[in-house]
Amino acid sequence: MSLSPRRRYALVGAGARAGLFLRALTTDHADVAELVALADTNPARPAVHNNRLRALGAAPVPVYDAGDFAEMLKRERVDVALVTTVDRYHDHYVATALEAGCDAITEKPMTVDVAGCRRILDAARRAPGRSVRVTFNYRYNPLHEAVKRILLSGEIGEVGSVHFEWLLDVRHGADYFRRWHRDKANSGGLLVHKASHHFDLVNWWLDDEPEQVFAAGRLFFYGEPGRRHGYARDYERAHGAPGAEGDPFALRLADEPGLRELYLDAEQHDGYHRDQNVFAGGVSIEDDMAVLVRYARGASMSYHLTAYAPWEGYRVMFNGSRGRLELEVVESDHVAPAAAAGVKGEPGAESTAEKGFKRLLVRPYWAPPREVAVDGLSRAGHGGADVRMLSDLIRPDATVDPLGRSAGAVDGARALLTGLAGNESLATAEAVRVKNLLDLTEYR
Repeated sequence: MSLSPRRRYALVGAGARAGLFLRALTTDHADVAELVALADTNPARPAVHNNRLRALGAAPVPVYDAGDFAEMLKRERVDVALVTTVDRYHDHYVATALEAGCDAITEKPMTVDVAGCRRILDAARRAPGRSVRVTFNYRYNPLHEAVKRILLSGEIGEVGSVHFEWLLDVRHGADYFRRWHRDKANSGGLLVHKASHHFDLVNWWLDDEPEQVFAAGRLFFYGEPGRRHGYARDYERAHGAPGAEGDPFALRLADEPGLRELYLDAEQHDGYHRDQNVFAGGVSIEDDMAVLVRYARGASMSYHLTAYAPWEGYRVMFNGSRGRLELEVVESDHVAPAAAAGVKGEPGAESTAEKGFKRLLVRPYWAPPREVAVDGLSRAGHGGADVRMLSDLIRPDATVDPLGRSAGAVDGARALLTGLAGNESLATAEAVRVKNLLDLTEYR
């Protein structure tokens, strides 16, 4: 029997996140996938990735300007387009790929506004046989899979409510205020860019969709409020700024080889500064947000996202008709001084002094609590989720998944619309019905 030809992949948006996909395509999954092109608005970044491909023993690939994306798809006979650009441009590249007859895989969030969401859904509907996959890697975390299995088992009965708290520490949370994410026009704010992960998890766990959203939030810690709290220093970006010396919130780009190559050495082409002062003006996103969601089948969720916490992790509690399920994850119990100015996930960014733990607990009625042991956990790649997700995305021989972890365009829209309804509620101080933003009925 002859082997099927490898599928041809091209990637647009050659920033730091792109490396995860490029390594997977050219190493673990090179038997079924072939990277054929890279595109970006900045020529320096694809060159960095091509050098890294050489170091992995893979051949460099042609580089295109992002403005020539459609031409690249045609000339390189692309089967699958990978979209890892600034969030606000996801819909353009996903829709263009679908119109060219390609499948699309996009980083979350699927896009940042209702118009972009509709554009993707309409393009997918006009392209039968083509697929859109959204990289909600948290679905592939073994802990989150265990939660899904317990809920499906009925052990805690029907879920009446969920409480979900997510804490970003002052290393990880601060990083959203150094870069393009600080402008809501680019990222949709943290209720879209970050919380879409969490909203998708709850949609998936409950097998439900949001119906009404109310939110309250503000910029409390970063940006101009930093002066009130005594943290602000007078510099625009950290590199070369005397005022950044000794500032635990200042990113040392020159000291991070990976970031230096992709950003500091690439500034001459587009002027983008990866190391902006988190307390400088121009921040238009919130850092403290509370959200109340009602789901179509009646359950509710109270959710809180804090981006300036002293420790990193999350707690999720499900209250059911037969008991309660509790998940607590402490990824790091504090930010070590030596790691404060780094970036989470970069080599050397985490100190061995930082500790954490994970606990999944079932509390049934009339019985002692039961701790659930979970195998397959890892400190690498979102708790081991990234490797599993990439295999599911890339390999054609992936088996049928009873947990339904693969996320398509409608899943991406459900998560996005929770955040967009939250943003609308922040602006109006009123509860927002999700279908008034976009009714997904016609896309099912």
